Amino acid sequence: MDSAQVSQTRQNYQFSREQMEGVMKRRFFYAPSFEIYGGISGLYDYGPAGCAFQANVIDEWRKHFVLEENMLEVDCSMLTPHTVLKTSGHVDKFSDWMCKDLKSGEIFRADHLIEQVLQNRLTEHKRICNQHERDNPKLLEGQKTTKGKNGLLFKELTEEEIEDYENILARIDGFSGEDLGNIMIKYNIRNPVTFEPLQPPTAFNLMFETAIGPSGQLKGFLRPETAQGQFLNFNKLLDFNSGKVPFASASIGKSFRNEISPRAGLLRVREFLMAEIEHFLDPLDKTHPKFKTVADLKVPLLHRSAQESGETTPIIMTLGQAVRMKMIDNETLGYFMGRIYQFLIKVGADPKKLRFRQHLDTEMAHYAADCWDTELKTSYGWIECVGCADRSAYDLTVHSKKSNEKMVVKQMLPSPVEITRWEIDINRKLFGPRFRKDSKIIETALLKSTQKELQKYASSLLKDGSFAITVPGFTEEFSIDSELVTIEKKKKLEHVREYVPNVIEPSFGIGRIIYSIFEHSFWVRPEDSARGVLSFPPLVAPTKVLIVPLSNNKDLIPITTKVSEALKSIKIPFKIDDSGVSIGKRYARNDELGTPFGITIDFDSLKDESVTLRERDSTKQIRGSISDIIQSIKDISYNNISWEDSTKSLKIFQS
Repeated sequence: MDSAQVSQTRQNYQFSREQMEGVMKRRFFYAPSFEIYGGISGLYDYGPAGCAFQANVIDEWRKHFVLEENMLEVDCSMLTPHTVLKTSGHVDKFSDWMCKDLKSGEIFRADHLIEQVLQNRLTEHKRICNQHERDNPKLLEGQKTTKGKNGLLFKELTEEEIEDYENILARIDGFSGEDLGNIMIKYNIRNPVTFEPLQPPTAFNLMFETAIGPSGQLKGFLRPETAQGQFLNFNKLLDFNSGKVPFASASIGKSFRNEISPRAGLLRVREFLMAEIEHFLDPLDKTHPKFKTVADLKVPLLHRSAQESGETTPIIMTLGQAVRMKMIDNETLGYFMGRIYQFLIKVGADPKKLRFRQHLDTEMAHYAADCWDTELKTSYGWIECVGCADRSAYDLTVHSKKSNEKMVVKQMLPSPVEITRWEIDINRKLFGPRFRKDSKIIETALLKSTQKELQKYASSLLKDGSFAITVPGFTEEFSIDSELVTIEKKKKLEHVREYVPNVIEPSFGIGRIIYSIFEHSFWVRPEDSARGVLSFPPLVAPTKVLIVPLSNNKDLIPITTKVSEALKSIKIPFKIDDSGVSIGKRYARNDELGTPFGITIDFDSLKDESVTLRERDSTKQIRGSISDIIQSIKDISYNNISWEDSTKSLKIFQS
């Protein structure tokens, strides 16, 4: 087959999750953890092929982002004290909505349950209509019914119900707990198996809590993301970068989330690998010097207003146009969206099953300027695999305030600038005696007040003669009167500009990306439906080459060794299969592992040291010298050269 025929065959394949997962299990890409003890939902182990594939994806991520953008990589602790995640907002807000079946004790994640039930009803509606269109076309709307697989009676939906369901599904990520509860009542959503009623949704914090140290007094959590370690090390990173902004840090590591009901394989797990970038930049300048390299890239964008009107089809637009229209807030955000797109295509995502979805106002954090999820379509629906957010200055600001550590950039101004600022003067002769042992803490809190807070205090002093301040660590407020402080606007010349940088954060769920690529890469040859093929790009394939001696004849061993040593010398991963089964079966086994190339060593190889190279998808074969064949493999795998170009000087082989 040529490349067009391969593409058409893959397109015609009706994807079967069961068939693909059979290959994953048989070839030990991954498996449930602790399986011989019954396993625990949401925990998985990667086997040799899965480990190699993940390592290759991470290696390419580092090259594509860390090396290309000169990022500063850090590796931070997974154990995180309570105070850090309290400050970041995770303790109070890092929750999903769950509902419980009081009779069975089964727990569901509310938004996923609604999504599942409404999607099933829409699917059954189509099946009913198709069945009655064939068997009884004269029935009127609303009269068509049938029994589903669980024996429950399904009724044809009205046009209004279909519109409602599709609108809810388009906005499912933006509903509050109360909204979800109202939808469940309105549309009679219950336990989908027993049809028992469920409790109203309640918030469940997703972090794993633990105690640090033997006393148990220092409360902590397993980190839910890698980002906080990067924020807390900002000053050190800024110093390492010679005080220059913009710059980016990066971190790759495990994170943990106590998912309510992990029922979607690698897509929803409790322990997972993340790769996160924190790009620090001047809030007054969010342009990017390399934006022009992605400005003409056309990408599918599902913007906020389209979702609010119930649309699910993205528009295709260049990133340059989207930034100019302010659909995407700024150039740096747009630049990273372009780089994310390029990376995902490079490691094997299907561009036809990729879209960027903008967060709705109801799901976006109050401090965020803009946020887009990169979603990949799977048999489970559209799955968020990468988030790309402009987080403003929130994280550095809250950690600075809590820790009393300034996290600012100092920029020398070309010429002095006159500014007007609120300033507070404290009368220490009266302040110390008034507050005694607490005076230093209260004074520190006052001096850390923002310009907005000082303006508010000045207004209260003018109006009431005093103002109240809340100090961390105290439950009561402290009253400060005009005898103790003076707050007024003052003009001053500033030679150095101090600012808290904003942050653009691309956050990658590596496990979700890997699983999506598994689905996008899997297909079955029509002539051999019992075996699958994983069409991984050679760049990330777990093993690049299968070496296949024609037989176990000892005369072939020296050539096999020579090919092996040549591959080792240029770091190309390979396996040797010298089992007694036919060459066809050996190739088929490795097609399931995604191995892109096979080198066959036969008795002609003894005469002229020529070997045959087989390409996985098309099964085309060419013949050449060992050095020429290995150079072709290297060019295709690492130098982005096509099969046609890299093998055009080699002879086509007909078996």
